[in-house]
Amino acid sequence: MSGSRILLTGATGAIGSRLLPRLLEHGPVRCLVRDPARAQLPAGAEVVTGDVLRDTGLDAALADVDVAYYLVHSMGGDGDFAARDRRAAAAFAAAARRAGVRRVIYLGGLRASSDEGSAHLRSREEVGRILAEAAPETVHARAAMVIGAHSASFTMLTELVRRLPAMVGPKWIDTRTQPIAEADVTAALAALARFPAPPADVELGGAEVLTYREMMRRFAVLDGRRPPLVVPVPVLTPRLSSYWVGFVTSVDAGLARPLVDGLSEELLVHTPPPPGINDAPLAFDAAVRAALAEARGVPSDAA
Repeated sequence: MSGSRILLTGATGAIGSRLLPRLLEHGPVRCLVRDPARAQLPAGAEVVTGDVLRDTGLDAALADVDVAYYLVHSMGGDGDFAARDRRAAAAFAAAARRAGVRRVIYLGGLRASSDEGSAHLRSREEVGRILAEAAPETVHARAAMVIGAHSASFTMLTELVRRLPAMVGPKWIDTRTQPIAEADVTAALAALARFPAPPADVELGGAEVLTYREMMRRFAVLDGRRPPLVVPVPVLTPRLSSYWVGFVTSVDAGLARPLVDGLSEELLVHTPPPPGINDAPLAFDAAVRAALAEARGVPSDAA
């Protein structure tokens, strides 16, 4: 799909802002943003004003587009987040069909191990189902916890380790997951724009399967700190955990809830992506080193 016109939503977010420079290496990219004056996008990005959540500007943004990225969600919202995401996805899907978009790429989460999963994970799945009707080729890229300097999940991990020499250990700290480096996620997403006949689902994970307890311990060592003492408290629910995380860290309690919900579910890659997509993902330690280097303004070859 070389030469395709690309639309990127969520271009100012943690993933979108890292994906955009990769996409610009292959040609022009149109970005849908709410406030162009504040977006501060790199040269070469075409800006269209609009808002997926408000269903504004979509027809202009999607005109003559071949590949559209949907990196929009309402994490951190109140009880209506699922309804907002449902409306936004439906509006985007309808606009994409009107425009004749060939491929839509959506970044969601890995499938939960349980039948139901959390409310936020169920909402991500619902958005994926809605977008499946948006274009002849819709790719649901799925990832678990992203390790990156501006990732809310990584911020939560960082601040818990740095601020607490000892902490309560809710049940979810021993749930397995497959953290992935931000650079690996963005590289895979960029490759999917040009990948011939990709599968409808692409599962993205890092090189290792770890529990949150193991991630805290290894992060502490890499950050030059003593691993926190963890006191088991199995009755601490995800909801109470999110209040606790919001109190201890800079992550808002409303955003902490979906993050904790995700950590409460075993999120693992069961079907590896096709060759050419995430062939050699970074191990956890390398991903953390890259994130710490970026946070400190130090160039990193891992990115």
